[in-house]
Amino acid sequence: MQQRKLGPFTVSAISLGCMNLSHAYGAPVSAEQAEKVLLVALDASVTMFDTAALYGFGANETLVGNVLSRHRQKFTLASKCGMQGVDVAGDGKLVRVIDGRPETLKATCEAALKRLRTDVIDLYYLHRWDKKVPIEDSVGALSDLVRAGKIQTIGLSEVSAATLRRAHAVHPITALQTEYSLWTRNPEIAVLDACRELGVAFVAFSPVARGFLCGEINVAALDAKDIRRTMPRFAPENYAVNLKLLPAWQAIANEVGCTPAQLALAWLLHKGEDIIPIPGTTSVAHLLDDLGAVNVKLTSDVIARLDALINEHTVAGNRYNAQANSEVDTETY
Repeated sequence: MQQRKLGPFTVSAISLGCMNLSHAYGAPVSAEQAEKVLLVALDASVTMFDTAALYGFGANETLVGNVLSRHRQKFTLASKCGMQGVDVAGDGKLVRVIDGRPETLKATCEAALKRLRTDVIDLYYLHRWDKKVPIEDSVGALSDLVRAGKIQTIGLSEVSAATLRRAHAVHPITALQTEYSLWTRNPEIAVLDACRELGVAFVAFSPVARGFLCGEINVAALDAKDIRRTMPRFAPENYAVNLKLLPAWQAIANEVGCTPAQLALAWLLHKGEDIIPIPGTTSVAHLLDDLGAVNVKLTSDVIARLDALINEHTVAGNRYNAQANSEVDTETY
């Protein structure tokens, strides 16, 4: 496995997003299957695992802690705060809440440390900027956690270049995490350049475009709670347009001699040594396929053809619906 720098850490060039095992794409897989995916990843030299308080409302952190805590010295542990499940109505039902108040972030960290069965989280992200709280206050709370030895470094998720700069002025930001793939180019507007200017690593989530770049998805068969059902790009009219991109996409994968998923990940790896994709999966076969992307070499001609085929002009639909768009701070086309 190739290695890349993430602040003070050296991590696998392709690391693992753990969300899929507990959250967002329908019913979670069994504990046995989830454990198998995590351990196979560790055996395959994946050295960064990414989770969050939100995923499964704590269940994903608990899973990662139960399975990987005994191997704690072998990997960099990343988690997130600032978005979690809260019993707002007092009826025992948790709802997703964005809360960046310092006291909330510190309490979330304490709970995360227990679930993760660790004394310190290596990289702790602000999952969403709570726009009711100055970013300086939220990052200030995270810097308190660094001084207290609860976390080692600070990250941000789904923020703009301007917000990154404001945060970085309070405490050095180690990594910025945002959706980035051929069909989501928003980071190329400004934030990727800002990361490079400030020496901030870029962690790319959803690098295979919510599965779209792996091949045709039967949208009608998706689980009722699958988040893709709320995403405009998977709405029938837009998805029909987007499907027309796949034959040429598959043809280029065939030409290169790799799978479609590997092509998507290889494109990201070729975009810069500071980019670390974190695909997620519930399948060992898909995991191993993803990791094989480190061996895929792309010529400048192939990269140019990919850029021209799938980009912000050729993809139909926004990446998020109106509600989700209101919750992020990323630049948009």
